Amino acid sequence: MQLPKPGRLIRRVHAGSYMLAWGTIAPDAPTTIAVRSPDFAEGGAIPAIHAAEGEGDNVSPALEWSGVPEGTRQLLLIVEDPDVPLPRPVIHLIARLDPSRTGVGRGELNEEATDTGIVLHPGSFFRVGYAGPNPIRGHGPHRYVFQLFALSKSLPLSVTAKREEIAAASYGSILARGRTWGTFERP
Repeated sequence: MQLPKPGRLIRRVHAGSYMLAWGTIAPDAPTTIAVRSPDFAEGGAIPAIHAAEGEGDNVSPALEWSGVPEGTRQLLLIVEDPDVPLPRPVIHLIARLDPSRTGVGRGELNEEATDTGIVLHPGSFFRVGYAGPNPIRGHGPHRYVFQLFALSKSLPLSVTAKREEIAAASYGSILARGRTWGTFERP
């Protein structure tokens, strides 16, 4: 008798979309920022080049955005997977960006490729920089949500600040938000 793959046993267990930064740090902020990626269609499969090492090359996808409101002093980009079988989404990236930016190039959010105007913070498992999709094998497709927030102030935080500290510092200063998402699955 063959035992089912571990991912199939917990297939219905998910952190949930309601736990994303989208709904926890700025649930009422206007959704006037349009975010897209030239590397994948919204809701479509994320190419393997952007998946974690072992599954892909762990290269961050390019992103483009428009509709950032006047008065924005900093942009905050958070990438999360709400489909993990954990109590909270896995954080694949936290980055603070210069408000004059209208996007990031492919690979620009990887730890070794950052330039001025991008501050990377630790995500889940203390990883700094982009951490590509790497869902549990057999758990089904996971969504990776790229959330961009326009802030009315620059956050004077250490590069070691984590999501909770960043969320607290952002409270009351989010002018607008936007997002896009893609999927990745390991059969």
